[in-house]
Amino acid sequence: MLGALYLAGLGVLRRPRSLQLKSVVYNLHQVGWQAIPFMALVTFLIGAIIAQQGIFHFRKFGANSYVVDLVGILVLREIGVLIVASMVAGRSGSAYTAELGSMKMRKEIDALSTMGLDPVEVLILPRVVALVCALPILAFIGSMAALYGGGLVAWLYGGMSPSIFIERLHEAVSVTHFEVGMIKAPFMALVIGIVASSEGLRVKGSTESLGKQTTISVVKSIFLVIVLDGVFAVFFASIGM
Repeated sequence: MLGALYLAGLGVLRRPRSLQLKSVVYNLHQVGWQAIPFMALVTFLIGAIIAQQGIFHFRKFGANSYVVDLVGILVLREIGVLIVASMVAGRSGSAYTAELGSMKMRKEIDALSTMGLDPVEVLILPRVVALVCALPILAFIGSMAALYGGGLVAWLYGGMSPSIFIERLHEAVSVTHFEVGMIKAPFMALVIGIVASSEGLRVKGSTESLGKQTTISVVKSIFLVIVLDGVFAVFFASIGM
């Protein structure tokens, strides 16, 4: 699938008008815009929970201020993009698999091939492009929501004023932490898109097969996203980021 997407991308570069721009925009709306409220709410709660647990334990040592380091670095480097990617895999990845699987069952993909159209270029490439564009934006919004949730809990539960929280955040977090999280996002999106599309094309002619492949798609995507996050963590540690 990665090779097929690469070839389809080369074809689009040679013939830019062949890119299904309407499909890209539609999928970007589905994957990105409609997912913002849900992603922001969940990441807000995750940030609040991390801050509450951090304050609860740091309070024993009189080190409440270090909760800002915990929330800031953990959210921007790891948790923010990882949680968002996992939710996108469950929400959008499963939808991609179900859509492509339904088309496969109704022989629509075979019909496209019969008409001389490349199903990867027409159906899969726009979905993957939309996913690669949407996930970094969602990861950014999710990270900001998580920091806001952490700051709110630090204020209400830990007695740390917002101005002190922000000042401490500036000291504890560098741009590098933010860059690390954002660099991961497009690669995670690519993995989710490839797995979702591959599993959708594996659907046979029954609804049981559709349900099975959709489940496999979500499980595989989340597993590979976690593995990819671990690989990136080792890589960035080795280069000093």
